[in-house]
Amino acid sequence: MIERKQNPEQKGRTILRNILITVGIMGAATIVCLALQHFSEADTHVPLLFVLAVVIVARFTEGYVYGILSAMAAVVLVNYVFTYPYFELNFSITGYPLTFVVMLATAVMVSALTTQIKWQEQIRLEVEKEKTRANLLRAVSHDIRTPLTSIQASASGILDNYDALGRQEKVELLEGIRDESRWLIRMVENLLSITRINGDRAQLQTTWEVVEEVVGGAVGKFQKQFAQIEVETSMPEEVVMAPMDGILVEQVLVNLMENSAIHGKTTTKIRISVQKLPERVLFCVEDNGKGIDPAILPIIFEGQLSTGDHAASDGKRSMGIGLSVCMSIIQAHQGDMKAENMAAHRGARIQFWLPCQEENWMEEA
Repeated sequence: MIERKQNPEQKGRTILRNILITVGIMGAATIVCLALQHFSEADTHVPLLFVLAVVIVARFTEGYVYGILSAMAAVVLVNYVFTYPYFELNFSITGYPLTFVVMLATAVMVSALTTQIKWQEQIRLEVEKEKTRANLLRAVSHDIRTPLTSIQASASGILDNYDALGRQEKVELLEGIRDESRWLIRMVENLLSITRINGDRAQLQTTWEVVEEVVGGAVGKFQKQFAQIEVETSMPEEVVMAPMDGILVEQVLVNLMENSAIHGKTTTKIRISVQKLPERVLFCVEDNGKGIDPAILPIIFEGQLSTGDHAASDGKRSMGIGLSVCMSIIQAHQGDMKAENMAAHRGARIQFWLPCQEENWMEEA
């Protein structure tokens, strides 16, 4: 059994939510029964509606307490409001104990089934999480081994043949070490990003960021490594702000541009555009490379692409790991991401969006 731990603030919100659900549903049932009295003199529908209300409360609240409390409240309401003499409690009515027991048993059974379903769902999510983590570690271990071997071989070649190697050969080996080291640093940054959003079920600490500044920071980092590739940006005329972890979203944009540069093969230009849509901000990264193999599009964000797949790899770097990190970051922001090829073989397009309630921004401003 997996128990979800909540901090005091989360626990308080959960209790308040359960109370509001219970009061709202029982109040709604009372109002409906009162309304139906104007259309029918019979009151046989009243117990049935309150049993339904108890079932709904038990289904949509956590634990047994609220379902049991709603069952007790239902019995009292039926007795006090809908049983003659009205608006008086009368516990001597024939069948009253049986009604109470039936409603209480219904609440307990539904609450137990609902709690069990929620626990099973939590276990399933944990299993999926561990499976994804295992796949990521397998992919990372393969991807890291190759550049480390290359660095070791280049360093050994320089040390063992220092006098025999010419200056240009030494420079080429050192440049290889530098490039492989940079790639390893980016890989470690991706792994740290995954740890940051998954560790101890931590909630992201988001703040309202100016989107143009986040995009500009990502472009600056990217062009330090890929100065030969042109990057064009398209922003709305008005200032756009969105709640996000700016460091992580910047990492997403850097990863997407690096994938375009490395795996696009023929990429010479990347375009980043931002659109402000109702209740969300849409980011789009397009390139003029060779596009993405349609066969891997359905699994491109799962982090399971083989480095032997020519369409997904440059022989030593897996596209899937970086994109898996991107998807994890965006989903942690309650957003989503999709990849597609543009028409007429004009390259690949990856879009993601972040939720943005403009009124919340105005309140905080």
